[in-house]
Amino acid sequence: MKKIKGILAIVALGLTALLPLRWAQGLGKRMGRYFFRQGDTSRIYRTTRANLTSCYPELSEDQREIIIQQSLEQTGQSIAEMGMSWLWPVKRTLKTIHAVHNEALITDGIAAGKGVILMAPHLGNWEVLNLYLSNRYTFTAMYKPPRQKQLDNLIKRMRARLGTDMAPANVQGVRKVMKALKRSEMVGILPDQEPDVGSGVFADFFGTPALTMTLLPQLAAQTGAKVICGYAKRLDNAAGFEIYFSEAEADVSLKDAQLATEAMNRSVERCVRELPAQYQWEYKRFNSRPEGGARVY
Repeated sequence: MKKIKGILAIVALGLTALLPLRWAQGLGKRMGRYFFRQGDTSRIYRTTRANLTSCYPELSEDQREIIIQQSLEQTGQSIAEMGMSWLWPVKRTLKTIHAVHNEALITDGIAAGKGVILMAPHLGNWEVLNLYLSNRYTFTAMYKPPRQKQLDNLIKRMRARLGTDMAPANVQGVRKVMKALKRSEMVGILPDQEPDVGSGVFADFFGTPALTMTLLPQLAAQTGAKVICGYAKRLDNAAGFEIYFSEAEADVSLKDAQLATEAMNRSVERCVRELPAQYQWEYKRFNSRPEGGARVY
């Protein structure tokens, strides 16, 4: 069954890669609207609503419904853009990027000689961001391999088209990332995925305790690498993307795991507040709960 799912996913990617960006995004929007219309019968609708209720309690129900629809449409576009991100010729994909903000943070960080850790939350199109960075820098990206081996092989091959070194989220991958930072290179880590139990601590994210990885702060504390946030914003009307970089809070490099993860989550939260509709609220970020904590989903 896993093999069949992997093959079907690859076929779907190939089909969406045949579409112009406007058509692919239009397809993704319609997919998101379909899930929105399903309401509580749709798991991703329920998850999105639960996340937004926890993270934006000040919103009215009507205001929250607007963001739920926007979020589902944006997530649908992210899915429909994967063919473009992975299978289009690199130059064609890079042409969809029309502006880059604060890139000097990266060049200055690399010049300082201790490497750069890029925090890339699930915001906008992170595959476009990966491709841009791979085209300009020696880049190692940590990732969690999918269960379908065919899809995993495709991901590694496509993300590595410009020389990106893929590091799985395991002991071997951590070693690879450490070596890259010691060479004063850049590494990319998704900071907003739930880690395995024992690999994280609970730290507030939008005021709700979330099991949060300690790996990124540990790497920053051990290496002195500069920590930067980055995301690729999806522009309206299929106009392409703009890339934004900003400094993470300085406390993300503290040796105290609790304080450092709290600073990391605040840094991610700041990015999300700049572009709330394009965050992947469909992910169960609060699935694990601290002892005695109320369930979110």
